[in-house]
Amino acid sequence: MVVTLIIIVVTVIVSIIAFGNHQIFRRLAFNAYDIKHFKNSYRFLSYSLIHADWMHLLINMMVLYSFGGVVERYYGFYFGTKGILYFILLYVGGTALSTLPSYGKHKDDYSYTAVGASGAVSAVVFASIIFDPLSKIYLFLIPIGIPAIIFGVLYLIYSAYMGKKNIDNVGHDAHFWGAVFGFIFTIVLKPSLLIRLFDTLSGIFQS
Repeated sequence: MVVTLIIIVVTVIVSIIAFGNHQIFRRLAFNAYDIKHFKNSYRFLSYSLIHADWMHLLINMMVLYSFGGVVERYYGFYFGTKGILYFILLYVGGTALSTLPSYGKHKDDYSYTAVGASGAVSAVVFASIIFDPLSKIYLFLIPIGIPAIIFGVLYLIYSAYMGKKNIDNVGHDAHFWGAVFGFIFTIVLKPSLLIRLFDTLSGIFQS
């Protein structure tokens, strides 16, 4: 849980500072045009430290707090002392790789800007699904828990659909690819988890 708390504290501090300083906000935000034409590669990571508003920050940090400690513990159990390093790579990788499709789409669009830790948080959530696919996930205003694996499938379908529609200001592409990264990264680290996942699901269908 230590790494998760550190990430949350740093993100909250930087986000609050950026709320009151538009120059800092603009300099840290993901902007594919600036990355391509001004070589601001750091934006692939820095954008996750700032958020559009308090609600955006609160939701991301609440989800990260809920799932980050769980994944840290699982990583520690399966990977020992390397678990902390792998968790950091999970978060950083989810941050950077979730923006690559947006970079390809918007590298010549100066007006496109994205902020928030959603891609990295999605990676953490989907890593947790690998470890415990039958755990219940509770959404806002829905009192019934949804099995994690079902939530994961619905989340990917929704994110892919909304990413293609492009009708709001939410980074659905980042959500989708962050989730995919979290799933694949964890499987690559421990391939036997995929077999365990299939065994768990087959047991449900056979019962």
